[in-house]
Amino acid sequence: MGEKEKKKEKKLKKPGKKRIILVAVIVAVIAAAALFAATLFKGDKTVEFKILSENQIPQDISSQVIPEYRTLERALACVVEDKVYVVVTRGEKPTSGFEVDIDKMKLEEQDGKTNLVVYADFKDPEKGKALAQVLTYPLKVAETKLTQLPDEIELRIQYEE
Repeated sequence: MGEKEKKKEKKLKKPGKKRIILVAVIVAVIAAAALFAATLFKGDKTVEFKILSENQIPQDISSQVIPEYRTLERALACVVEDKVYVVVTRGEKPTSGFEVDIDKMKLEEQDGKTNLVVYADFKDPEKGKALAQVLTYPLKVAETKLTQLPDEIELRIQYEE
């Protein structure tokens, strides 16, 4: 092997300063992104739940909670027989065709407090469609896997077309 070939081989084996800096920057960016993602999603926990049909709703919720809150647009939680239920109400509507559905729920921990975020889908009736002219109170009740009530509840609404 000649001198030229040995020099070429040495050059190929040694990474250049530019390459080292580039790799270091890439590693730093990946680490920063991972740290940001960990901080952003820290404490979020998906809450398992099951939507109840009208005949599955506990009597205490049907007779006490729903009549008091059905005219409001909100999410609330209550405990009946050691189970945590979430009720999402849409308020009073002038016709049929208004709907509400619970998409997902997440539990967030912030400053030692738990916040239950309820993501609900609201759907309005189609324009121009014949509807019953009757007051309605769209709502959904879900039985959750939570073991205790959260400190706060936040309703996040997505309107569907």
